[in-house]
Amino acid sequence: MVEEPRSRDRTPEEGPLSPDPFPLHAVLDNIRSAFNVGSIFRTSEAARLDHLHLCGITASPPHEQLEKTALGTSFRVPWTHHLHTRDAVRSLQASGVTVVALELREDATPIYELDLDAPLALVFGHEVAGVDPEVLKIVDAVAALPMHGRKNSLNVAVSFGIAVFETLRRWDAAIRS
Repeated sequence: MVEEPRSRDRTPEEGPLSPDPFPLHAVLDNIRSAFNVGSIFRTSEAARLDHLHLCGITASPPHEQLEKTALGTSFRVPWTHHLHTRDAVRSLQASGVTVVALELREDATPIYELDLDAPLALVFGHEVAGVDPEVLKIVDAVAALPMHGRKNSLNVAVSFGIAVFETLRRWDAAIRS
């Protein structure tokens, strides 16, 4: 008889969740891979993000491929689908949220040098085309993850994880100091 593997998720007895989500939103601008979106849901749950804004062609639950990588987290992370990314960005800005796009451009500020004050929304773009140029015109800042190898970019879900946890690391350091 094969024993069922133990879930690696924390039980309430093993430790509580952070009491409130962090004031961090993510805007996904036409992410074409449902697997990447699922991975982003999973990372969002682990980081206790406030909200995911799924825009344009970005897959949204219920979606079989998304669920393969989300592993049930699409039920734990608040999300909204927007037809147009610029509408999501403008709505966030109107509610006092600073919006920063991650995009490889010569004029982008390395994320490690940018102020990432709360509340904050990070925008991630299409795996090939990047963030829509019209969206880049209205965001508050453009940040980049410095690339040191020959490839000019990372997988969008990997970039998402790096940017989100860098933001949380800074917020945690500010609280401790």
